[in-house]
Amino acid sequence: MSLVLRHAPETIGLGLDENGWAEVDQLLAKAALHGKALTRADLLAVVADSDKQRFALSPDGQRIRANQGHSIAAVDLALTPVAPPEFLYHGTASRFLASIVTTGLRPGSRNHVHLSLQTETAVNVATRHGKPVVLTVLAGAMHAAGHLFYLSENKVWLTANVPPQFIRFD
Repeated sequence: MSLVLRHAPETIGLGLDENGWAEVDQLLAKAALHGKALTRADLLAVVADSDKQRFALSPDGQRIRANQGHSIAAVDLALTPVAPPEFLYHGTASRFLASIVTTGLRPGSRNHVHLSLQTETAVNVATRHGKPVVLTVLAGAMHAAGHLFYLSENKVWLTANVPPQFIRFD
């Protein structure tokens, strides 16, 4: 579901609206046509039981979307900017530090840079990519300088980029 709802809905011929929503019935039908039979109960279990709470259902249960992590430029989650806490954290692999020192944090193929409220979450993210390093983002100072922050439904902090002067590398 992550691939289809965050990056490549076209792989099963699924359409997303401008806010990343897909019709649940259409997702189930298209997935079945591509050899991935899911029941509505399966889908509801994935939404409810995902440790990262990657997906959300619309209040009427008829639509589903990924909460964040999209690489589809046309998807606008329609999140309202919010003031972040003073510090947020970003987990990365040590091999990326030289680039980050120079260019800061960039979203890469995604629409936003993902930040965490807890260092533990940042470590878990970084561990998937190599030797983990946790960077402290001076989010309060960034916000005061005019950078926008958003809080996704599953509590991941999002921003367009983090310039190097707002990163502590200790």
